[in-house]
Amino acid sequence: MTSTLSSPAAASGDTVRTLHHWSGGQRLDGASGRFSDVTDPATGAVTARLPLASAEETAVVIETAKAAFPAWRDTSLAKRTQILFRFRELLNAHAGELAEIITSEHGKVVSDAAGEVARGQEVVEFACGIAHLMKGSATENASTRVDVHSIRQPLGVVGIISPFNFPVMVPMWFFPVAIATGNTVVLKPSEKVPTAALRIAELWAEAGLPDGVFNVVNGDKTAVDTVLTHPDIASVSFVGSTPIAQYVYETGTAHGKRVQALGGAKNHMVVLPDADLDLAADQAINAGFGSAGERCMAISALVAVGDIADTLVGKIADRARALRTGDGRRGCDMGPLVTDAARERVSGYIDAGVGSGATLVVDGREGEFDADGSGFFVGPTLFDHVSTEASIYTDEIFGPVLSVVRVDTYDEAVDLVNSSPYGNGTALFTNDGGAARRFQNEVEVGMIGINVPVPVPMAYYSFGGWKNSLFGDTHAHGTEGVHFFTRGKVVTTRWLDPSHAGVNLGFPTNA
Repeated sequence: MTSTLSSPAAASGDTVRTLHHWSGGQRLDGASGRFSDVTDPATGAVTARLPLASAEETAVVIETAKAAFPAWRDTSLAKRTQILFRFRELLNAHAGELAEIITSEHGKVVSDAAGEVARGQEVVEFACGIAHLMKGSATENASTRVDVHSIRQPLGVVGIISPFNFPVMVPMWFFPVAIATGNTVVLKPSEKVPTAALRIAELWAEAGLPDGVFNVVNGDKTAVDTVLTHPDIASVSFVGSTPIAQYVYETGTAHGKRVQALGGAKNHMVVLPDADLDLAADQAINAGFGSAGERCMAISALVAVGDIADTLVGKIADRARALRTGDGRRGCDMGPLVTDAARERVSGYIDAGVGSGATLVVDGREGEFDADGSGFFVGPTLFDHVSTEASIYTDEIFGPVLSVVRVDTYDEAVDLVNSSPYGNGTALFTNDGGAARRFQNEVEVGMIGINVPVPVPMAYYSFGGWKNSLFGDTHAHGTEGVHFFTRGKVVTTRWLDPSHAGVNLGFPTNA
């Protein structure tokens, strides 16, 4: 299939594309008359106009998905899997193209964007084994000549509301499993980064997915609220900030929907005195400043235990100053923030950090950035001697700001992590196996890394945090994801007479 999307990376000057929605296997032009700008964060240039769907337009897309559901639900697992495998191969073939799209609209460096695509692909590969994952159980002669078996069936039309920071990976936490289990999908991507979702829709069509099974509606709060309240949406999956996650959860469940809403985070990295400090410094840089800190799993608070802080802070500072920040297509280490508003917000937090009395070791607002135009840049920023009352410690900044908090003991470090209202991810750096085992048992967080700074689990496990980092009971992908997108039935049967199917010497198939 030839893409209907011109390359965002090629858009410049007066070349501004007008984007669209995707419904029923084809592009759907916006009709609301409302648009928002899509920008290149490295240059500040507007590269596209995005139609913002009205409630009526969103409802039309939902109805299209509803109409496609019965046939897709009844499509055999064998045929669904064949389409998933074809989609997997197309993703592999177009991974570089998708990475370039991500960089052009989000700003992360191309290598980071390629990693995002690869991690999303893992969920597709997990979903390719859906036939095994959908197996039920059976009991013969539960009572005399009575058998019992269980089955799992799809929900119907499922809504996915995805964030700007992972335009490919986060939607792919959900839709491969949703589609594999027999649901139809309405995806509402972030209006800041819409093009990757539209390109993925084209790839699904090329893979042979029936029209209406995967749909994309672009929009703002109007589209979100329609997805949350429309009676034909059975479930909603969301990733974003905690206040919005709570709103999505409360609104969706109030309208009878199954909801998994993954919220914000304040992830700690605890470094014990016995740790390899060079390794810890390297990983603090990687986890704190990768993707310009715009990750829900970013390390933003480093807890230095004992007398290692001076040495560790020095090592991190040296590495931070050596990083090159600029256009992600130029081989830089770190790219821009996604919007100018994000840049202003992060700069405001740096001001607040200085005002709180913390020591500003590396100021990311200083220096030159390797880019053309007026990009949205803040370089790696490092604070030391941070108070736990300061906003740079308590708030999710979502930018390249790493705060070092000093404590005397392991117990103080664990108490610090556990007192946070968030519980998404945390990491411990140590060479002491006993300390590591105790930490993973005592810490109140959903995802834990031992000498691993960003402990995002593989697709066959499930992703999600505790406390204010998750609203709902079910995590993303893995077996929990399969259960989220299906409902269970238990069937009790009694057959009094045998039946005869007749003679057929042909080889049986699973079609």
